[in-house]
Amino acid sequence: MRYLVILKAAQPDGPPPAELMEAIAKLGMDATNAGVMLDMGGLAPATNSARIAVNAGGLSVVDGPFAEAKELISYVVYDVRSKEEAVEWAGRFMRLHRDLWQGWEGEAEVSRVFGPEDFAPQG
Repeated sequence: MRYLVILKAAQPDGPPPAELMEAIAKLGMDATNAGVMLDMGGLAPATNSARIAVNAGGLSVVDGPFAEAKELISYVVYDVRSKEEAVEWAGRFMRLHRDLWQGWEGEAEVSRVFGPEDFAPQG
């Protein structure tokens, strides 16, 4: 099963500690070597974004930045056996931030990605 983890964090003062970046790189290698990490990356600032909405039958496009533009957003896609395993990998990432970046605060959302098995004919 694939899970998408989206990390949102407030923009802290200054760059992340080098020790944190090294630990994140090691965690990424561990996940890659375990065969569970399919993709990861950070999103560009919201000034480079757009939102497309459908309301009352109309389509609208709004360019960024958005109100939450101070957030840093990154993501990872895991291919794991269970939600619990995805939560464990995401928790490792969050613990690194808690332990290695004083004052850092953020949250990670772990969501299952539909796969072909979710749309197989019943019966």
